[in-house]
Amino acid sequence: MEVADWVAASGDNRGLPFMVIDKTTAQVFVYGPEGQLRGETPALLGIAKGDHSAPGVGDRELADIPVPDRTTPAGRFMAHYGPAIGTTENVLWVDYETAISMHPVVTSNPKEHRLERLKSTTPDDNRITFGCINVAPAFYEDLVRPAFTGTGGVVYILPETMSLAEALPAFQAQTATASAQSR
Repeated sequence: MEVADWVAASGDNRGLPFMVIDKTTAQVFVYGPEGQLRGETPALLGIAKGDHSAPGVGDRELADIPVPDRTTPAGRFMAHYGPAIGTTENVLWVDYETAISMHPVVTSNPKEHRLERLKSTTPDDNRITFGCINVAPAFYEDLVRPAFTGTGGVVYILPETMSLAEALPAFQAQTATASAQSR
């Protein structure tokens, strides 16, 4: 994966573990600090396509977030563990300001078939969340929690509507510099 290779080569992750989330394929890739792939899994993402969070979305009650505002934003995020809002459980906060976190799949509403969506062979039905990233509980406990507990890490969410240069300007700048130097 080109972005992961760039992260490892450039040190953009600052020696921390990192993740690359590809919204188009609804996949999460977890890497160690030196860029070694530790695992990958399907994910559930925001129901609405888009790469920006609506202004003030992190301050709203879930029921007050209209469907078009239920996006998983693209970009580079410094993630850390912290308490989930309204519970004693910790989640990996990808972007606290916009209330985007990664956590085990939520199964409280059986009509949403979230576990089945994770197991499907296509990413077409993986759009169901309010913007958070949901993964299988075993993947979360076995790979995400050990990698990010105590240190945090960097999460790179690839865009689906904007360009990669807009979502990850440092990637684009370094790629352009390398291309110019090779000429």
